[in-house]
Amino acid sequence: MSVFKKPLITEKISALSKYGVYGLIVDNSSNKAEIRKEVERFYGVTVEKINTMRYAGKKRVRHTKLGVMRGKRPSYKKVLVTLKQGDVIDFYSSI
Repeated sequence: MSVFKKPLITEKISALSKYGVYGLIVDNSSNKAEIRKEVERFYGVTVEKINTMRYAGKKRVRHTKLGVMRGKRPSYKKVLVTLKQGDVIDFYSSI
């Protein structure tokens, strides 16, 4: 099973990509060593630095005609990967 869930494409991350920083959503149980190895193998780049962040799932409440709908957003782990100067990841190549 892959460590990656999906690439993180936001305005802030896209602005950081010119400095060689890319964002990914990864499996909650993965560690930095696993992430480094998987990024280098999958994209063929050299990773210099990895920053991980965990986000807790938030409770959500909606008021509808049927009553109060309660739910929860999923928790996830976000990773910022800094690549060696000159390396690039193209998330749009396989679309």
